Amino acid sequence: MFTRRLAIRLLEALADTPVVLVVGARQTGKSTLTQAALPGFRAITFDDDTPRRAALADPAGFLSGLAGPTVLDEVQRVLPLFPALKASVDRDRRPGRFVLTGSANPLLLPRLSETLAGRMEILTLWPLSQAEIQGTSVNLVDALFATSGPGLRTAETSRPELLARVLAGGYPEARARPAGRRQSAWFDAYLTTMVTRQVDDLAGIDAAPELTRLLRLLALRSGGLLNTADLSRDLHIPYTTLRRYLSLLEALYLYQPLLPWQDARAARLVKSPKVYLNDSGLAAHLCGLGAAQLEADPTRAGPLLEAFVRAELAKHAGTSEAAAELFFYRTLSDVEVDFVLERRDGALVGVEVKAASTVVPKDVKGLRHLAEVAGPRFVRGIVLYTGHEVVPLGERLEAWPVSTLWEAPVAGG
Repeated sequence: MFTRRLAIRLLEALADTPVVLVVGARQTGKSTLTQAALPGFRAITFDDDTPRRAALADPAGFLSGLAGPTVLDEVQRVLPLFPALKASVDRDRRPGRFVLTGSANPLLLPRLSETLAGRMEILTLWPLSQAEIQGTSVNLVDALFATSGPGLRTAETSRPELLARVLAGGYPEARARPAGRRQSAWFDAYLTTMVTRQVDDLAGIDAAPELTRLLRLLALRSGGLLNTADLSRDLHIPYTTLRRYLSLLEALYLYQPLLPWQDARAARLVKSPKVYLNDSGLAAHLCGLGAAQLEADPTRAGPLLEAFVRAELAKHAGTSEAAAELFFYRTLSDVEVDFVLERRDGALVGVEVKAASTVVPKDVKGLRHLAEVAGPRFVRGIVLYTGHEVVPLGERLEAWPVSTLWEAPVAGG
């Protein structure tokens, strides 16, 4: 069993909040997390017919029959329960009464976003981070904002091992299988479940073939700007339908657009988001990529590695002390930084991702531009690359191995 970083945040929230909602895609480990962190809580899953029918038939009566702290699993299947939860919490505001879990985000649906406002804290559980898999305490987001740097002098991870991590992704059950056919079979079954049962539960529609094709196109365009007109034309579906499908995939935590960083002093910036799936293993599967394909065509590793880093940064940001938001930076003249982390006080870190084992001067062009725009708010810029050394590249600029996402700092580093 992996130790999940979110467990600490869950316990902190329950100490002062009546309801905590833990959301994330199916098979990320939400039930395992709550069972391990909350042994004294009763657990009820709405995947079972009996409690689901009882909650739908009489939401208030169902809740009144619960005694003590309770985990209610897969709450997106019983949306009429939310108004009853609000009424119950308004009568009794004791902290730690309910933990809800959901593999679809019910708060993206109309009117539900305000139902439990001020009464509920929301935590997102992503697939396993590489630090959780490795069992280290590394949080790269905190390291990026620290003045001392990563504390790692020489990385130990080889390029084949790095690519194996990228191809496997972070879903616990997929990682438990041998690479190749068995992992591929798991992803096939997972996609079938998500685009049939989960979409039907959330939206009451049957669009499995179109959604699968859309997911594959999104995976193939990983790291590119979202162009809904092109997607609509390529899929031969109306624009309005496409927008609805994108919202569904986002609500299911399969896809999440990355927004561009904006600043009044840098007006000529793109406004469109970038495209990423939330797991590099799923993206690789949809693109038909494995170790043999990446070895035969190394250029295909770049977009996949970028998607991998984007997912890792989101996981680290969710449990960091820095509380930074993740963006990207691109001007209309195509000066770009793959990722920008912005802290609440305005401090910025830029992150470039390169699949090469060496870094050349042009790799920091975007970082230098961002540093000029941000001025004193710019803490540092780094190039995450597949080499093994931490290398200075200029004032507040360095190259770090990608494995600083999970490799522990060396003693005295």
